[in-house]
Amino acid sequence: MDRAALIAGLRARIARFDPGLFDSGLSDARAALPLSPEIDAHLPWNGLPLAGLHEVLAAEPGAGMGFSALLLARAQAALPGRSVLWIAGEPDAYPPGLAQLGLSAAGLVLVRAPRPADALWAAEEGLRCPAIAAVLLVNATPDLTAARRLQLAAETGGGIGLLLRDDDANPGPTAALTRWRLSARAATDASPHHLGEPAWDISLLRARGGRPGAWAGEWDAMRGELRVLGPAETTKRQRA
Repeated sequence: MDRAALIAGLRARIARFDPGLFDSGLSDARAALPLSPEIDAHLPWNGLPLAGLHEVLAAEPGAGMGFSALLLARAQAALPGRSVLWIAGEPDAYPPGLAQLGLSAAGLVLVRAPRPADALWAAEEGLRCPAIAAVLLVNATPDLTAARRLQLAAETGGGIGLLLRDDDANPGPTAALTRWRLSARAATDASPHHLGEPAWDISLLRARGGRPGAWAGEWDAMRGELRVLGPAETTKRQRA
């Protein structure tokens, strides 16, 4: 288990007994999952907060799915023993690819819900359950009332909820704590015979009490880390 996720999990457990223990003056102090130092600095929780709803807009399906799988893996590691729900009209999970991002198929539950109303019901019930670390709801666009219900359910269960949907130039208002936009990019170690590690252009469009930002990120499977590329690495890859 990665050390940062383990610490986040311990903080989450302690916070349920003493919610004010980790309060650093923020009005919305929560235990959080670390992403990377550069990204965490833009978030008032110093990471992706547990007990919350988050929205991922995917410019390409694979980019959004990969980033979401990384977040699910972090939640799974921080809250050991809990399961992860993957809810979609036709769940399409590839276990070897998920394992590369740290997500174990052993605790993954696929929920087929062709009707949007059923998908929202399953997501809300899953988030409310203390045995669930995270819920991924694919291609659903709940209205503000339904999204607020999902946020309240996440606060009850203590896990995270992810709304993964196609990118939209005008996504409208959201009740989620954060909103992200993901697009694919070539990995720095890509070659004609090797695609390299998953890599993304990551945009934080909205964070309650935080600052928007944009980064070029790459998954380091050997270290189990999301690495933010510096300007020199990004420029080198663009010239290549």
